[in-house]
Amino acid sequence: MSRIDVFNGDADGICALHQLRLHSPCDSQLVTGVKRDINLLRKVKAVAADQVTVLDISLDKNREGLLNLLSQQVQVQYFDHHFAGDIPDDPYLDAHINTAADVCTGLLVNGYLKGAFLPWAVTAAFGDNLFDSARLAAASLNLSEPQLELLKELGTLINYNGYGASLDDLYFEPDQLYLKIKPYRDPFAFIHESDAFNVLQQGYAADMAQAIHVKAEVEQDAFAVYVLPDEKWSRRVSGVYANDLAQQTPSRAHAILSAQSDGSFVVSVRAPLANREGADEVCRQFETGGGRKAAAGINSLQPADYDRFVTVMSEVF
Repeated sequence: MSRIDVFNGDADGICALHQLRLHSPCDSQLVTGVKRDINLLRKVKAVAADQVTVLDISLDKNREGLLNLLSQQVQVQYFDHHFAGDIPDDPYLDAHINTAADVCTGLLVNGYLKGAFLPWAVTAAFGDNLFDSARLAAASLNLSEPQLELLKELGTLINYNGYGASLDDLYFEPDQLYLKIKPYRDPFAFIHESDAFNVLQQGYAADMAQAIHVKAEVEQDAFAVYVLPDEKWSRRVSGVYANDLAQQTPSRAHAILSAQSDGSFVVSVRAPLANREGADEVCRQFETGGGRKAAAGINSLQPADYDRFVTVMSEVF
């Protein structure tokens, strides 16, 4: 029997997997990629009696791969908070899916494990820009404000590392970052002892310093659109900068478009924090779009669709 762990390469996916493997250690094959590489089940080769754990990728986007595994009698345990569509009723599927705007996969795993590794779930929620949910979950930990800020920074940095058009844009490939985190039961030990934290901290500061000088292409009361240049730093910072803008102006929706070498844009959309709905509605109107109500994206927006994208933003928000 083989164990295969399939997970989004962002903070939520990594921290969710870390909780599960702290609880149930095993040697497993790791299947992941950049944050936007979400059609991961197509990469999985498994046979009957194998066990596959899937974390933080949309069931709807992975339906074909999932059905293929289930047809081969592969045991699949699935945790996620993205749009799922119809969930297969199959004896080989153990699905834990909740698309509410105030939950993330790390918090779903935390509930499943009855809070066994809560600090990592809090880190996941901070990384997914669910600051209120993170603080609510952390209440029983009795952490100081500086400690909470450290977990917020850790979640932000792990999330930041997942953004890029390809693995070459990242400081650490997500499976390698997970392996660096894997030995640490305590996130504060990782923060203080791991060189990876320092690398990401310095990279994040440098990239954000460039992003804050970019002016909005469209700026209205209800939404704003920013276009970043075709640079590695802009692809790395797109998601976390969108999160940062959302925190600064919680009544406004935000879109970050990062230019690609082929002329297209990678898009990150954040619904207003005051009303965490609509991001997925915007992005699913485009061929490579998807996500959840509060945060969504488009993997490849063509320049010819830019005006339509702005129109959709104005209609939804």
